[in-house]
Amino acid sequence: MRTILIDGSQGEGGGQMLRTSLALSMVTGQPMVIENIRARREKSGLLRQHLTALEAAAKICNADVEGATIGSKSLVFTPHAVNAGEYHFSVGTAGSATLVLQTILPALLTASAPSRLVLEGGTHNPWAPPYPFLERVYLPLVQRMGPLVKATLERPGFYPAGGGKMLVEVTPAKSLVGFDLLERGAVMRQCAVAMVSNLAKSIALRELAELQESLGWPRDVCHAEEVRAQGPGNVIYATIESEHVTELFIGFGRLGASARKVAEEVVSQVQHYLRAAVPVGPHLADQLLLLLALSAASEPSDAQRGGCFRTTTLTPHSESQIAIFQQFLQISVDVHYDPSGQTCTVNVQPK
Repeated sequence: MRTILIDGSQGEGGGQMLRTSLALSMVTGQPMVIENIRARREKSGLLRQHLTALEAAAKICNADVEGATIGSKSLVFTPHAVNAGEYHFSVGTAGSATLVLQTILPALLTASAPSRLVLEGGTHNPWAPPYPFLERVYLPLVQRMGPLVKATLERPGFYPAGGGKMLVEVTPAKSLVGFDLLERGAVMRQCAVAMVSNLAKSIALRELAELQESLGWPRDVCHAEEVRAQGPGNVIYATIESEHVTELFIGFGRLGASARKVAEEVVSQVQHYLRAAVPVGPHLADQLLLLLALSAASEPSDAQRGGCFRTTTLTPHSESQIAIFQQFLQISVDVHYDPSGQTCTVNVQPK
């Protein structure tokens, strides 16, 4: 089997290149070499969370690996058969546990048996899909494709302390059934949650008050929560449930950012999404692309393979993923922007 060569400096040149390449190598069984890892980042090479994702991928498919060290800028990954089972992976810092899951979950979705994962690290991290997005937005779409995936948050982990813990149970399907997501349908429910850990609850209340005033949402759909975590943390997220999809937008409290500013960041995302009149937001598009690509590459059957969706402009993450798909999978990905250039339709199909 030929070895795939990935240039990690292409496109956005970050960790997404590594995670997508690992996921595809695991699923397809194709060995790969990736060079110039995270070349466009200030601290290039493998960081702790990337190394954990690599080690997790290697363990699940008994891969032979060269270059698995902190700071490594190249690696060789030769996968073998995917082994479902019980696994425990810890990032050891506030590095994202959800990004580790993003790397290994695709291979487990069509494995030969169920799996149970314990993941420790950051669960509410500004540079990764946060746990609420995973639970409310991403996993329901995974389950639409056939597998059953249940996630439970045992303990949140905020940046910089980390220390979060989540359980993920995967009941696989024979293949991933594709779907189309071209319209979101009527908005059925809108709500917001502001969480604080080891900080004054008044921060969450001020954030919610700003969001309510800006979006005109009633007080009874906005909730403040105090949670226990290893360190201080604050997030506010707004959920929009529509007929065909749920979307979630999040803002992270941090030093130097007022409660008003954090809330305004969420408000801006919500308003942009609603104005665009598309079902899929930019970060969900990043996640959805890989799922539909794997569906399109699956064995022919009576079920739909691949699919299409409408979204706003593609992120650099999405554009980088599309380039990697062409190296691993026999699929086509067509992106058609509307005349305004503000929204597009992405069509992922078998070749």
